[in-house]
Amino acid sequence: MMSTLACGTHEDHLTDFQGHLVHTAIVPDLIRLHAAAQKAGFSLAIASSFRSFERQLIIWNNKFNGVRPVLDKYEQQVDMSQLSERERVFAILLFSALPGASRHHWGTDLDIYDSNAVSDDYQVKLEQHEYEKGGPFYSFNLWLNEQLPDLGFFKPYQSYSGGVAAEPWHISHIRQSEHIAEQLDVNVLTQVLNQADIAGKAEILKHLPEIYQQYIVNINAPNT
Repeated sequence: MMSTLACGTHEDHLTDFQGHLVHTAIVPDLIRLHAAAQKAGFSLAIASSFRSFERQLIIWNNKFNGVRPVLDKYEQQVDMSQLSERERVFAILLFSALPGASRHHWGTDLDIYDSNAVSDDYQVKLEQHEYEKGGPFYSFNLWLNEQLPDLGFFKPYQSYSGGVAAEPWHISHIRQSEHIAEQLDVNVLTQVLNQADIAGKAEILKHLPEIYQQYIVNINAPNT
């Protein structure tokens, strides 16, 4: 498989931060973000950071084959057995990235929560209701919306815009993510996916230009 930092096929650019792999260049800003959150009364915890191509491929294949649940925009489980292959592909893309195109491949993107707001045995679901009014991470979410730009981060899925569902837990380092995004296009993805044992490959490749526009480059721009 071709090696490209954008597609999660190598890890030379990563370093450990609180037990999670992140892009080495974002560590100073991540330390600043963590300290600012602590000063505001929150304890920033990482639920997910770097995810390799192979890990994303397992997630994708399990969802496509009905082994792992797929949720609709109301966070209700989809009956994948009733869908065509094309419908399965687009159902998965609402909440899960295409292998090779996940921002989690870059080490610049993190799923975060406030560990102060929940007990040690709380199972973080990374679902929208947790970050909405009445949810445990609502106050943290409001704080993030105000403070992230000044600390070098933004939410690429701040709101739903016809592609990936809103993900209030997902933050991205502005400068480094923009640099890596420039390395990714339809041709690169086609080469990577052609070499992968990915479920639904024919349908994915057939619709890849549409997928690229709707689910990969269709993000909320940084509010700087």
